[in-house]
Amino acid sequence: MEFLLQIINGLQIGSIYALVSLGYTMVYGIAQLINFAHGDIIMVGAYTSLFSIPIFQKMGLPIWATIFPAMIICALLGMLTEKIAYRPLRNSPRISNLITAIGVSLFLENIFMKLFTPNTRAFPKVFSQVSIHLFGISFNYGSVITILLTLALSIALHLFMKNTKYGKAMLATSEDYGAATLVGINVNFTIQLTFAIGSALAAIASVLYVSAYPQVQPLMGSMLGIKAFIAAVLGGIGILPGAVIGGFILGIIESLTRAYLSSQLADAFVFGILIIVLLIKPTGILGKNIKEKV
Repeated sequence: MEFLLQIINGLQIGSIYALVSLGYTMVYGIAQLINFAHGDIIMVGAYTSLFSIPIFQKMGLPIWATIFPAMIICALLGMLTEKIAYRPLRNSPRISNLITAIGVSLFLENIFMKLFTPNTRAFPKVFSQVSIHLFGISFNYGSVITILLTLALSIALHLFMKNTKYGKAMLATSEDYGAATLVGINVNFTIQLTFAIGSALAAIASVLYVSAYPQVQPLMGSMLGIKAFIAAVLGGIGILPGAVIGGFILGIIESLTRAYLSSQLADAFVFGILIIVLLIKPTGILGKNIKEKV
């Protein structure tokens, strides 16, 4: 039973990795950019949610409802970042985009440390602490919501990409900017929309994360973002189902390592997985080897 409980714990944190990983995967698949500032979007979402709580409580609304202002602020921040920092460098070498992404990440972290100090702030309980008992296992309400919400959002995103005008525009843009432009697709808007959706998912992940680990500080998104990136690589970066699968696998491995080996070795195992994947199958679990166009 202890083993099954650890699997559920792994699925919970893996769900958060999966949501963040979806943002990495969307941006890379469509804009061919690894947005290392994505982890700090999570931090912005957590602070937005935290500072929205007094307003929502006065209105008689539950704490989980602060996820909506977090989504709005993060989506706007993602769009603004794309327009100011990444769009001017779209035709530049990839190393320029990578350095810019790191610069945006450091900028956000330092701005928030200056404004709100580096101190950790406690986050109130988001979900009911009522335990659910199933098959002799007791787990909390937040775990179930996190896992189910991640699965629902993943399916919704998949359907959005396959069945809507904007989703099809994203797929076309990911194939060829020039051809997409020729058939009337606004490439700038499409990429900006991609950043907005990815950032909104990061905001949802931020609230789910603080529901499990109830504290907020300016550097909270760094390691979370890196692990989500590893999940994207593990599943196959640029492939939406791969991001979800990679997140779940990474979460379960991390949970089992903490429970049965050592909590201090958990992060080492995560980075070890990245190295192994890059050596054995660089394209990830669902990735395919495709020759790069020249």
